[in-house]
Amino acid sequence: QVQLVESGGGLVQAGGSLRLSCAASGRTFTPYAMAWFRQAPGKEREFVAGVGGSGGGRDYADSVKGRFTISRDNAKMTVYLQMNSLKPEYTAVYSCAAARLGESYKYWGQGTQVTVSS
Repeated sequence: QVQLVESGGGLVQAGGSLRLSCAASGRTFTPYAMAWFRQAPGKEREFVAGVGGSGGGRDYADSVKGRFTISRDNAKMTVYLQMNSLKPEYTAVYSCAAARLGESYKYWGQGTQVTVSS
């Protein structure tokens, strides 16, 4: 089992950048694939980016390709989401999630609010 805590959200102007962090606690971290999701008001939660346990296998939603970068530091048990060239439509609560191989994402953080002003 793993516990997740996000940080780094805030208010930023369009075109700006933010880096989100998700700190994990538990016995192990490397076996977990990690991902970022977001949920905007009135919308369903959507996948943003994911990364495999070793740091490979990165995947991004089409809407953020070229703007966002997901990475992980297994020694620090932390996953990051670098967000550049932010748009107002990226305003949402961003949550990180963890999944063991072959399983769905069932471990979730509480989320961090990202607000992009125009």
